[in-house]
Amino acid sequence: MAALALLAGGAMALVNAVSGEPEQMGPSTNASPPQDEESGGAQSTEATTSPATVLPLVIRVTGQATEVVVRVAETGGEVLEKGILRQGETRNFRKTPLHVVATDGGALQVVIYGKVQSPKPEGQRGEWFVEARGD
Repeated sequence: MAALALLAGGAMALVNAVSGEPEQMGPSTNASPPQDEESGGAQSTEATTSPATVLPLVIRVTGQATEVVVRVAETGGEVLEKGILRQGETRNFRKTPLHVVATDGGALQVVIYGKVQSPKPEGQRGEWFVEARGD
């Protein structure tokens, strides 16, 4: 049991080190905004750590603010996100397939089905596609 607690604590420290967020002691003061189930996207300030909850798409702004458009990848697909995301902001998306475009692809960390994507060059347009999975 102690080994499990140690493993969980180590995993949290690793996530905090990667995300750049300080380790929090005690109860969190940041409330997560409610998820918009209709759009398939949600704003979040926390990283998804459980393998059972791997999302199709997680976008984290690690650089300068950049304009991001996320839409369902089909003809006339619904726009799930369109606007400027600032450093430190995270967005999670459950709907698929998705097409993602950012004016500065190098400002984002993009995670597709739990796999961190190769970084794009700073200052250049970035584009990603998230396929639907038939789980």
